[in-house]
Amino acid sequence: MVTEALDFYLPNELNASSPPEKRGLRRDHVRLMVLNRASGESRHDRFFHLSNYLNPGDLIILNNSRTIPAVLYAKWFRNHILITSKVEVRLARMHREENTWDALIVPTTAEIGDTLYFSSELSATVINEKGDSPLRRIRFTKNGSEFFNLIYSLGEPVRYEYINHPWDLDYYQTVFASHPGSVEMPSAGRAFSWELLFQLKSKNIQHEYIQLHTGLSYLLDDSWNPTPEENKEEYQVSEQTMKRILETKASGHRVIAVGTTVVRALESVANSKKLSGVTNLYITKHYPLKIVDGILTGFHEPKASHLDMLTAFVSEHHLLHAYDQAIKNRYLWHEFGDMNLII
Repeated sequence: MVTEALDFYLPNELNASSPPEKRGLRRDHVRLMVLNRASGESRHDRFFHLSNYLNPGDLIILNNSRTIPAVLYAKWFRNHILITSKVEVRLARMHREENTWDALIVPTTAEIGDTLYFSSELSATVINEKGDSPLRRIRFTKNGSEFFNLIYSLGEPVRYEYINHPWDLDYYQTVFASHPGSVEMPSAGRAFSWELLFQLKSKNIQHEYIQLHTGLSYLLDDSWNPTPEENKEEYQVSEQTMKRILETKASGHRVIAVGTTVVRALESVANSKKLSGVTNLYITKHYPLKIVDGILTGFHEPKASHLDMLTAFVSEHHLLHAYDQAIKNRYLWHEFGDMNLII
């Protein structure tokens, strides 16, 4: 399916290139634009005032996936012959088969049977090519906690061109991240602090967690743009979280998703009636939301498929007008940027 993503002009200087902490701000002091779903009216505030826009009894759902250092470097061998002493390997998404990942190997000419040596303790073999895709499927020699311990010592976080400094992995984590697996940070939750979560709870605004590991969104080749349906991600929602969601809905209160990953997971549960699985759900203005009443998210770049999802919450007209206001008010974009509550 061709995406319906919206286009607009985003000045380069509004791409947040450094974490708020490096700009002299606490993470929960980034800016907040609140967009009314019905009227399209926008209000401008700071994120630590979030409770002013929610009601007692509302339920916030957070993604507790932890960002991994998904960029690795390896020696590349074919038939035991060294091809190059340093090749970049970007993990794209984890598979349910143990120790198996889709990965972007730069350059992308790796073949089945090629071996990648990351260290004396870790290597991987190319086991499949992905058709016309630049991705390759690779199988590591380690799995589970042993695998993650090794890549945490070897790798670095994915960094796109608007990031001008190799920030430490800690800057790519939410305070509540607990389950490693996301190639890119589930960034909508980054602005939360423990103090803010406690403040919300003291006002009877509760929170629960789901888990969805995010994949690699950009494959370094503009000529290959996977559709949202090709972006398959694994999700898990606990029985406790689902019970709390149903109770919230039954009592007439709102379920607020923190990030597009949470929307995708919860709406996938609504469709499949399964609390865990792999989803390729693509949400647009034509999709009737079944669980989620509002979304807290960052600002998305022009033509991003995430914008399609936002039109399930608010009309294209209201969304584009709000983004125009955000640009005029110098809001910052991307994972280190400002926040947008649509409710």
